[in-house]
Amino acid sequence: MTELPLAVTMGEPAGIGGEILLKAWQARVSESLPPFVAIDDPARLQAVAEALGIDVPIRPVSTGAEAATAFATALPVASLDEPLDPPATPGTPNVAHGEAVIGSIENAVQWVFEGQARAVVTNPIQKQSLYEAGFRYPGHTEYLAALTGAAGGPVMMLASPQLKVIPVTIHIPVAQVPDLLTTQAIIHAGRVAAEALRRDFNIRQPRLAIAGLNPHAGEGGTIGTEEQTIIQPAIDTLRADGIQVRGPLPGDTLFHEAARRTYDVVLCMFHDQALIPIKTLDFDRGVNMTLGLPIVRSSPDHGTALDIAGQGIANPTSLIEAMKLAAICADNRMAADQ
Repeated sequence: MTELPLAVTMGEPAGIGGEILLKAWQARVSESLPPFVAIDDPARLQAVAEALGIDVPIRPVSTGAEAATAFATALPVASLDEPLDPPATPGTPNVAHGEAVIGSIENAVQWVFEGQARAVVTNPIQKQSLYEAGFRYPGHTEYLAALTGAAGGPVMMLASPQLKVIPVTIHIPVAQVPDLLTTQAIIHAGRVAAEALRRDFNIRQPRLAIAGLNPHAGEGGTIGTEEQTIIQPAIDTLRADGIQVRGPLPGDTLFHEAARRTYDVVLCMFHDQALIPIKTLDFDRGVNMTLGLPIVRSSPDHGTALDIAGQGIANPTSLIEAMKLAAICADNRMAADQ
């Protein structure tokens, strides 16, 4: 049986996505990578390869079987509906490329729905240029939820070999976190996390740790009451669901080595509480996973890196880890659903 490829999107064509994709294909043997297909403009990738001196043969394909067969000797590319015009300039996004960037995402999802690919791996996008092109979603996550008809709202997980974290609130000002953090949001994140850990990560009895919002988890209400009024009710509900959960726990003692052995994921109350520890522990190998979708989606845990685009120095490690994890989760999900 032919192994279905991963569908990898183009991302921002002025960023490092093309470079790290080419480098990932070069590392396919040393990293034992699953087959993948680029949803991209073959001419663009060829131009990136030539400009940076990266020796990667490009082979246009139209099916997953073709991609899987070609992968050993060439980078398979499923062409976009239209070539990228004008050509991308490294470090300088062009609003004219917005349609192609969005089309790559749509086509990747379609490949999975049609059984041509087993998961989607997204290269980073430059949101500002997409907004200028008429894109009406805050980012990848919300757009993928709309494309796939995901019910209940997706949840963002940052995963590395050392730590998995979920920020309950994400891209909002810190000053607004206490007002926007809700019991229901924590419950939703916990339920989605527990199901994903069972289904996609093959963890039969997931262990969730819930961080407090305030120093020392509120110190019994003397340094804030959100732990008592917002977080504890969510923990009680999750426990009633049969989910193994601990908390609220002080954020300053949650991430050392001994503590990490006591849980499978931490639900954090705000963006930096989650991202600072994982990026400190394992900056290069962090992966962004979207939980709660009917498809498996992963992404490198970094941006477009416009400042180094076109210089040949971009590190492909996070994309490589995203590919590995997407394949593992897709296979686990298929086995769990049989």
